[in-house]
Amino acid sequence: MFSLAVLLLSVTFVSAQLNFGIKAGYNSSLTLDNLSSVTSGDYDLTDVKSELNNGFHAGIWARIGDRFYVQPELLYAIGKKDYTVTLQDAANNNITYDKFVNISTVDIPLLVGYKLLDKKMANLRVFAGPKLRLDAGSSLEFDNVVSGGTITQADLIKDVKKSQIGLEVGAGVDLFMFTLDARYNIIGDMYQTKITDLNIDNIPVSTFVISLGWKFF
Repeated sequence: MFSLAVLLLSVTFVSAQLNFGIKAGYNSSLTLDNLSSVTSGDYDLTDVKSELNNGFHAGIWARIGDRFYVQPELLYAIGKKDYTVTLQDAANNNITYDKFVNISTVDIPLLVGYKLLDKKMANLRVFAGPKLRLDAGSSLEFDNVVSGGTITQADLIKDVKKSQIGLEVGAGVDLFMFTLDARYNIIGDMYQTKITDLNIDNIPVSTFVISLGWKFF
């Protein structure tokens, strides 16, 4: 019985449509939370422009299946996120500082998709799935620390997690050998600022991503 199941699985895998290709694209550090607070006093269109700093990703992908499909990817991504942090110490004294995050990661999404439109030369797809992000040399820097209390720049501890698991959702189109994807990826507090063991600043690095790919076959 087990041998029969393995045989059927092998036949299904071999007979499934297989695509393989390369891709590259743009990723911003703008998040849905940022967009929802554009009209607030502490976040405006100038901040949005800053969040749209150019990021870049490139890598390889494969697609297994037909109308329903699985798409693993291996991508290298870079980006940056610069902003000003304001917080309070235990005595309610304010401290502000500028924080600069240079992002360098290896991303491994595993997407499950469905073709809403499935024609010979073109299709329209939606997809979602988990993504593993591995740090590949990201860095944090602080500057212009202004403290009204006892916290100094030396007290701020930089912490970059080695890995993080997130979620990607999006849609895409295929036209002949070209693929175009637009997606939003949700990644949490991979880059943190601490004082001793206390987290004082978690940085979500959720991003909007647009990528153009080429199918070899």
